[in-house]
Amino acid sequence: MIDYQHVSVYFGKFQVLEDVHFHLNPGDVLHIVGPNGSGKTTLVRTLVGLLKPTSGHIQIDAKTMGYLPQKLYTITNMPMTVHEVIYSGLTRQTLRPCKNDCLAIDEWLEKMEIKHLKHAPMSYLSGGQQQRVYLIRALISKPDLLILDEPTSALDPSFREKFYLFLDEIQKENQMTIVHVTHDLTDAIKDNCLVMYVDQKIKFFGTYQEFHAFEHRGHHHD
Repeated sequence: MIDYQHVSVYFGKFQVLEDVHFHLNPGDVLHIVGPNGSGKTTLVRTLVGLLKPTSGHIQIDAKTMGYLPQKLYTITNMPMTVHEVIYSGLTRQTLRPCKNDCLAIDEWLEKMEIKHLKHAPMSYLSGGQQQRVYLIRALISKPDLLILDEPTSALDPSFREKFYLFLDEIQKENQMTIVHVTHDLTDAIKDNCLVMYVDQKIKFFGTYQEFHAFEHRGHHHD
């Protein structure tokens, strides 16, 4: 699914990523951790094509991709409603949404506990509510590859566990490949997932059980 070959990224003379390489198979779930400024978001931006590597090669074999960036930018005078933003995430769009698309949107709004905001302008929503909308937008097309950069940062702690349960459910149903940047593995970890610790270079790549041993040797993430 992803073949990330010896990628380095420089911003001027400053090296953000150094000779990073890894491989993911279809259906893999990868959690990326590391300290602030370690290059996690830069790695993600190269995966989605928003940033070109200084050197190296990236090959992605996915028909559809969903992406939620770390920082959401909402134009305050943008008139788009919650329903319109979510609909823009569907692979196929028409002038008027079909019945099945509307039902799917309603179902996800219900899961995310914001159905009452369906027709509200995005500019009226709180940061946490906006994040739920963009989460739905990233998930609703059931992409082959889903890339999430700290997707629960603005969510209430009580809702984070529910979100990861939804994510686990849709991943198993569709054998979705997931790349997930996080500062907290507590709620996200499921069986057979992979963990990558990045600090300019890959310092660890393996199973969650192996990551525990890595941490106990004196390495920690925040």
